[in-house]
Amino acid sequence: MVVGEVRNDGAIKILGVGQHPSAGVRKGEIVAPDTVQTCLHDALSRAEERSNVEVNTVFLAVTGSHVKSLNNRGTIRVADEQMEVTTEDLDEVKKIARDVPIPKENGYIHSIIQHYFVDGQDKVLNPLGMLGQKLEADYHIIHGIKTRIQNTIKCVRDVPLEVEDIVFSPVAAAQVVLNREAKNEGALLIDIGGGTTDYICFVDGVAVASGCVAIGGDHITNDIALVLKIPLARAEKLKVSHGSASLKNIEQCEISIEGEAGKTVEQELLNQIMNARATELLSVVAEPLKEDGLLPKLGKGIFLTGGSSLMNGIDEVASDLFGVPVQKSGSASMSGPSALFENPQYATPVGLIRYAQLLDEQRPKSGALSKLGQRLEKIFGRGK
Repeated sequence: MVVGEVRNDGAIKILGVGQHPSAGVRKGEIVAPDTVQTCLHDALSRAEERSNVEVNTVFLAVTGSHVKSLNNRGTIRVADEQMEVTTEDLDEVKKIARDVPIPKENGYIHSIIQHYFVDGQDKVLNPLGMLGQKLEADYHIIHGIKTRIQNTIKCVRDVPLEVEDIVFSPVAAAQVVLNREAKNEGALLIDIGGGTTDYICFVDGVAVASGCVAIGGDHITNDIALVLKIPLARAEKLKVSHGSASLKNIEQCEISIEGEAGKTVEQELLNQIMNARATELLSVVAEPLKEDGLLPKLGKGIFLTGGSSLMNGIDEVASDLFGVPVQKSGSASMSGPSALFENPQYATPVGLIRYAQLLDEQRPKSGALSKLGQRLEKIFGRGK
């Protein structure tokens, strides 16, 4: 939980952080609400204490392998008597673009504009007020299972905190990890967490693909524990202190396993365990992007973020697999009381603050919360 404030010049200052070890969550989804509540309460009290701010409303990042995405185009005819594109036309074309078959149990999380077209003229940035007979719009649509999103929101509301909006995790992280240049030249953000790996791909400045894989750093820890028959806590320490996901330039040596008297593991074996799962994880991300022909369009390459991106050698595995440059990144564009925000595990919550700022700039000063209530109703199918 990250608390920040927006200054008059638009800069964001981080005021404080509340952190608690994750529990009650599996593969990014809640499996033990009571346990999650305990984690939330602890994180909230720490965040409030360190920021000296009473927190009442939050922007909430959501994830999970149930989150899917697709691209679709909406087309409308502009009324003959006006021939001028209105806000009603923009709303209508968005509605038509969203009119695609998704599972009945799913709801929309984001409808992100890619490009507008007016009478065939492509990549119109803002068609409002333009003259034309046909308006088209390409959208990147992100959707997920309503009940799973509702359960996440319910957990937070029971704290009690009001959820002002929900954001798919990589959409938030991209706000601070990727700049305009990276998005224009083509970039893939991969956010590797404990239980999941989220991704979002930008080409020509717009989001073209996104999703979530139910594999993360915890799975690598689990593999080490299983193969070496050691507790998870020791496997995690071994992974962080001595392991690497890369199979290049392996030093031939044996590592003593802390807390396991006389027990050792060869460096090569440890790296092989980590490499196998890391390769699987990144391959699942790469496959749909490869099928859609997006990999050659990643001019700026791949940006790794999330706590598990700190793993040694993960960037080398990604570079070999995708065949493009890879860099690890945090969220250093923020100011605050500590340099810890350069740590990639904070990219998503800091990105939520940037997202909130952008949303606030775009919407009217009055009635914002009521509009937000309408949006949440639409997500869960209660509104029209």
